Amino acid sequence: MTRLSVNVNKLATLRNARGGNNPDVLRWAEEIQRFGAHGITVHPRPDERHIRRADARALRAVVTTEYNIEGFPDAAFLDLVCEVRPDQVTLVPDPPGVLTSNAGWDARGRKDELKAAVARIRSEGLRASLFMGTDTEQIAHAAETGADRIELYTEPYAAGFSRDPRAAVAPFVRAAERAAQLGLGVNAGHDLDLQNLRWFVQHVPEVLEVSIGHALICDALLHGMANTVQLYLRELR
Repeated sequence: MTRLSVNVNKLATLRNARGGNNPDVLRWAEEIQRFGAHGITVHPRPDERHIRRADARALRAVVTTEYNIEGFPDAAFLDLVCEVRPDQVTLVPDPPGVLTSNAGWDARGRKDELKAAVARIRSEGLRASLFMGTDTEQIAHAAETGADRIELYTEPYAAGFSRDPRAAVAPFVRAAERAAQLGLGVNAGHDLDLQNLRWFVQHVPEVLEVSIGHALICDALLHGMANTVQLYLRELR
């Protein structure tokens, strides 16, 4: 079964909009795991507009499943993950100020930078993953960085799913197959939801983990968090 990691950034966004500590991100991380999620994901951005670096540190004590921290591999981020020691570090190419992730790495053009970041992460005994598009040549370059996994950027799939699900998923099938040939594990995330998730995991081979935040938190407003986590797990089964 593909594992579900819930990104709790949106809960932090809601908290920060009012100040104080409601919703309590730590408490909700504990509850989400209790409801059956296999992991917790956070993305502490430099401006701390949602998850703060202090949250990333504090969550280490309450995440008993798998802890995944995403971010751009500048010195401050690498220092943070080496201090916190999550189970997985997912490197994303987002520069400061980007609203949300919108592309995978140019692993060919930035290979030296990625090699250095991956080497530091793996020297700490942490799993390293790279946020990638579906270009199979770029995935081959990603493998040369020493990363353990890639996370496929699924927004193009989500955008095309309602028009033609077979065409939308085809590049991701090819990308996952190429990653497997190169010895890379495959994660996926971005705009996956209750409408398109099952088709994706049924057709893309060997997806180890999906990271879902925005859609899941929105669905929880309607269905409640406990029920929503179960709905997503049902799709993955």
